[in-house]
Amino acid sequence: MSGVAKKMQTFAESSSWIRKMFEEGARMKAEFGADKVFDFSIGNPDVPPPAKFSTVLRELVEQEEPGVHGYMANAGFPFVREAIATRLSAEQQVSFTANDLLMTCGAAGGLNVLFKALLDPGDEVMVFAPYFVEYRFYVDNHGGEVKVVATDADFNLDLKAIEAALSPKTKIVLINSPNNPTGQIYPAADLQALGRLLDEAGKRFGTTIYLVSDEPYRNIVFDNHVVPPLMTATTNAIIASSYSKELSLPGERIGYLAVHPQMADKGQVVGAMTLATRILGFVNAPALMQRAVARLQDVSADSSIYARRLEAFCTVLDGAGISYVRPKGAFYLFPQAPIDDDVEFCRLLAEQKILAVPGRGFGMPGYIRLAFCVDERVIAGSAEGFKRAMAAARK
Repeated sequence: MSGVAKKMQTFAESSSWIRKMFEEGARMKAEFGADKVFDFSIGNPDVPPPAKFSTVLRELVEQEEPGVHGYMANAGFPFVREAIATRLSAEQQVSFTANDLLMTCGAAGGLNVLFKALLDPGDEVMVFAPYFVEYRFYVDNHGGEVKVVATDADFNLDLKAIEAALSPKTKIVLINSPNNPTGQIYPAADLQALGRLLDEAGKRFGTTIYLVSDEPYRNIVFDNHVVPPLMTATTNAIIASSYSKELSLPGERIGYLAVHPQMADKGQVVGAMTLATRILGFVNAPALMQRAVARLQDVSADSSIYARRLEAFCTVLDGAGISYVRPKGAFYLFPQAPIDDDVEFCRLLAEQKILAVPGRGFGMPGYIRLAFCVDERVIAGSAEGFKRAMAAARK
């Protein structure tokens, strides 16, 4: 009899399709050779970090001042938070200071800190399908409940559906823009309308509803699209972000939380998040990476590489007759499967040594996710396999 918690056993049975397909890809590569497998299963950025990162890192490693690798305030080095606050002030059109920010172990660590700080048992976190699957686990970690609301046919916010789903139990509305898995960017007008809607609902219910944006893909956009500022939508706004995609540093686990400077209960929220960082065992974000990103606020990874790959992949999908909504950002395509059973279609693709993730892993059956953070040769090499899988699906 297993001693593993029953909840964890349940989670393991329904755990991320992304990891399942990634592991299947590793098995297939070992069996057939990496050049024969077309793996679009996981969003692991392969674009190199900007050249300045290596220079900064070498300089920091050579520093030998006492305490340089020691603990700091749980919120992070003040000078690091100030550097990020300066950039965010221009980006978000409000004036941040270091006191409005908290350094985190990536956006995932940041969201867990945020949920720990804000959620009471039974509080609801609203997410929009399709959504990043780990959100369910993060919310459950802290006693909350996920409420899923559908988006429209183009994966934009459905404000009427959101209004109908709001209740006195709604504590957080969580958006992800640019979105994983669709690449959708929510327009400024929709964010403004959403902010008003949440503020009005909060007054009606006698509660505070926080609008939280998870946006590690903010700087990966295509076709001259722009990610609008969140902070102009409501003063109850919080950003969770990281440098995993912006600087191509996913394994370094460095990110931040930023709270609206005019939030009415800002002091309590920031204080609770800082305490949660310690309680959850993070203690503080990695010291070396904090010091590095402070000096990298003016650079980002080369997103034009992803733009070229998007064009190449759209050509492949068009050639196979696969329907999709063109993404505006991030590095994913979320095409509609040609049959209702997205898992079966992923199986047909796997027969062609193509690895995709079923849409049901993101709360939307009938679709598949394809990550194009891979070499263009992998994309080009998959073309005939997609055609064959489509032909098999139509039989």
